[in-house]
Parts: sequence; structure tokens; C-alpha cells
Amino acid sequence: MKGKTLNQESILVVDDEESIRFTFENFLAEEGYEVTTASGYDDGRTKIEEQRFDLIFIDIILDGGKSGIALLEDVKAQAPEAEVIIITGAPTVQTASEALRLGALDYMVKPVRQETLIRATDMALRHRVLRQEKESYQQNLEAIFRSVQDAIITVDEDLTVVESNRAAAEICGIVREDAAGTPLDQIELRCGGACLQTLQKTVADSQRMDVEAVECRTPTRPDQVVSVTATPLMRKNHTPAGGVLVIRNQTRLVELERNLAECRELRRIVGKSNCIREVVSMINTLAGVHTSVLITGESGTGKELVADALHAAGNRGQRNLVKINCAALSEGLLESELFGHVRGAFTGAIKDKVGRFQRADGGTIFLDEIGEMTPRMQLRFLRVLESMEFERVGDSTPIKVDVRVIAATNRNLAEKAAQGEFREDLYFRLKVVEIGMPPLRDRRDDIPLLAHHFLQTFNRKFSKSIQGVSEPVMDLFMSYHWPGTVRQLENVLEHACVLSSGQVITEKDLPADFMPGGGVTPPAGAADRSASARAIREALKQASYNKSKAARLLGISRRTLYRRLEEHHIRT
Repeated sequence: MKGKTLNQESILVVDDEESIRFTFENFLAEEGYEVTTASGYDDGRTKIEEQRFDLIFIDIILDGGKSGIALLEDVKAQAPEAEVIIITGAPTVQTASEALRLGALDYMVKPVRQETLIRATDMALRHRVLRQEKESYQQNLEAIFRSVQDAIITVDEDLTVVESNRAAAEICGIVREDAAGTPLDQIELRCGGACLQTLQKTVADSQRMDVEAVECRTPTRPDQVVSVTATPLMRKNHTPAGGVLVIRNQTRLVELERNLAECRELRRIVGKSNCIREVVSMINTLAGVHTSVLITGESGTGKELVADALHAAGNRGQRNLVKINCAALSEGLLESELFGHVRGAFTGAIKDKVGRFQRADGGTIFLDEIGEMTPRMQLRFLRVLESMEFERVGDSTPIKVDVRVIAATNRNLAEKAAQGEFREDLYFRLKVVEIGMPPLRDRRDDIPLLAHHFLQTFNRKFSKSIQGVSEPVMDLFMSYHWPGTVRQLENVLEHACVLSSGQVITEKDLPADFMPGGGVTPPAGAADRSASARAIREALKQASYNKSKAARLLGISRRTLYRRLEEHHIRT
């Protein structure tokens, strides 16, 4: 239970069902929250006028002829600082869209499980705090500058320190008494000299310079991120007199941006089904853990989104996320891309190249379709995983890196390992933790939400104002087997948005091959492997034998299509 504090979060639950109010109040009170309930629109509005709330749950249907949407509008007018989550027993795309448009953070579907309620509450309150902190921090940056919280260092035309303030000691380690009269290039600067180089150029050229996100590292103090501004000082006769260096500590702002980026990445994983909630929960659990993660699932399930969220949520979020598709490159090219090469290592190596492992140092590397690695590359990759050390192609000098490895595959690696097609030791080394992405047919409850999400995206992309899909189209979506999973749904809706001339997607807007009897229709319940010879031939025909386009029609990767062509002995 949360400890009681003077700043205890206050929550309002507005619902005309006494059982819902009672359940919410008990669940939230157990967690230490201060809970108030209201039985309807009028009661809820009165409570909002009388008291400040951090989070408000509002039922979409209230007694007295007033809707929860109307109360939501009142809340945003009177208490915009409060987060709002809509409760509904009959969710629709229109309801969700309207609630989110009016400022609701999220919505929940009855009946609500205790763990679901607590998770949503924690996320909403966390989002509120982060939003308020960032807004407050940005609003006060100017006030901070006026109160001289930034490090200020002045130098003469010879770059000798004339004056510095107390903040310069705190941020830069430059103590006024010691630094005055000392050339700046003789003072050890934590940023590695970026400030000095900026000031040198400013004084030489008499031009202001701004440098963002300079990393300051020292063994004895926490790392900092600062911005640097150098401004020239001029005499009355317009000759250079020196310069002013202003250094602003941006560490806190960067941290807030990272936390908000984490929230944004998680919200890209659209869905409210139990299996998706489990995925999000696993991402939150693994966020700060430096360990390898294996993401499994059929092509098109969103494995890359999980990798993005894992990277953004951890303490490596401000570092590089480097991606590579292992199936897209030959063994030689993959080795060069991963580890780099030196000039002359092979024909065409005209200059040194930094590999992706080295580019990811301090951050994350994402290896998609890891199951397509050759045995030789599997062995070399295993050695890198064990030691985080490698040599560039054509070089024997070891390079040490600190990289988090995230891998993904649409293949059954356990089965491949049992058949001797994938190294068992590499499989277990990768599978420290596994996150399985469910196919769309196993999370049909998410289809309306996904459809709404994609329509909003394509509205922005194509400058349209499509409100949703017709009831027959949604019925078709809910009954379809989706062999290409989420990616196929996205492609179908993109096609429909391009062709649609109205505000609602109808059956005539859908791809011909998607409609019943259309052609590219693998058997119901099939996965990526199930693309039949007939479906493949039909897709190739419709795509004018363009294999990339045919793969998209089938909802599978190009590499998988080539494999299916070989399995079915199809020649093109």
C-alpha cells in the first residue's frame, strides 16, 4: 500500500452503477489513493467544482440524459490539469475517437479487472506528473537564466579567463578564485573541450555560436548534458575584446524527454487485449534491465515496435538504436555491416567502415530475422555476445563495446536448433527473456482500435478526414483470418484510404483480393507459413510478378516469399 502523504493523489469515480463505484473505490483505496465517488453528471460536476482531482474516471453513459462525454468537456474546461479515463461497457471506434479528441488519456472497457485498473491509474498519474514537470521546467528556463543558474565564463581576446560565476563551479568545475587569469585551454573541462572549441571560433570570427547536447563526463560526478552558447565581446571601436560562454545544464530536461518518449513508444503498441497488456507489462519490466531479449512472432505482428519501446524505456534511450535485417544481406555483407571493415579487407573496400555494433556503443542493436543467419555468422555473433568484443573485417585489433542486444524472428528457433539449423547455445544466449507477439487473429478485440489508429495516421498522411469504417467492413475485419496480421490490416486500410472519396470506408474501397472470393486468401487459421501455392501464384500475377509487391499482398516478408517459392517449386 502506498504511504499516506500530504500530497496524496486524489481520484474521482463518476458512474451511475453503485457496484462500479464501490469496486473502484475499494481497489484504489487499497493502493493508498484518496477516492471520491459521484453517482451521475450533476453530482460529478459539483464534486469537480468543489475539489481538485488528479485523475477522474467517467462512465460514458450517465443517468439524467447526460453523457460522460459532456462531463469530460466540463472537466477539460474547469480542471485541465486532471487526467481523464473514460469507462464504457460497449466500446466503439466513434466513442474512443471522440473521447481522445476531447482530451481523455485513455478508455477502459467494463468489466474492469483490479490489476488493469491499478496499471491504468499508475500510468495516468505518471503521465500527469511528467507532463506537468516538463511544462513547468520549460516555463521556468527563462527565470532560471535571470537568476544566473547557468554557468557564465568571460574571457579576453587571448582566451584568458576574466570572470566566472558560482554555477560555473557547479557545472564545469571551474572555481572563480583558481580560474581567473588562467588561459581557458589550460583548465581541464569536463566536456572534453567542446566549450573551448566553440569559444575559440566565436572570438576568432566574432560570430555567436550555439551547440546543443554536449555530454560532460567525469569519473567523480554524474554525467551531464549541457547546451553551450558563445557570444563575442566587442570594444567601442568594433575590435574583438573576448567572449562570453554560457553553459546551461539540460540534464533534467533530457531525462524528461526520454521519459515522455518512453510513453509515446508504448502508446504506439495499440491494443487493450490481455495478450497486448502482457507485452506492455513485460516491456516495462525489462526497461531498465541490461539483458538480451528475443522477440518472436509472425511477420507483421509489430516486433520492431516492441524493440523501439524497449530501447526508449531504458536508460539507453538517449543513445543510438541501430537496426539491421539479417535476412536482407549476404553473409559477407552482413559481417561487414555488423562489425565494420578496414580499407583493402576485400574487393571494393576502398576505405575504413564503422560497423553497426560500434555505432550502437552505449545503446541498443536490433537484429531482425535473426533466424536467417548462416552457421558461420551465428558462431561469430555468439562470441561477440559473450565478450562484447569483436574485430573489424581485415583487422585483428579488438574493439570493446557496451551494447544491449534485441533480436527478433518469425521462425521457430527451438525447432531449428533441434534440427541443427540454428546453434542451440546461441538460441539460449539470445532467449534470456522472450516476448511473444500474438498474431491479429488472436487479438481480434484490438481490431477496432488498430483500425482507428491507422485511419488517423493515413488521414494525416493523405490529408483526408475519414471518420471510420462501415459496419459491414468492420464485420468483415472481425471475421477475417489475417494471415499477414497487423501489417496486412495496415496495408488494407492504406489502400482503402487512398481510394475512398467519403468519410467512411466501405466495401468498395477495399482491395479486390481482400474481399471474399478475391484471390489472395490463404486458409482460415493460417499463419505466415500457410501461403499456398495457389495464393502465391495469384499474388505474383496481381503484382505483375514484382516479388516485393507480392510479398506485401500476402502479408509476408520478401525472404519468406522466396522460401515459399522454393518449397512449392514455383518458377518466375
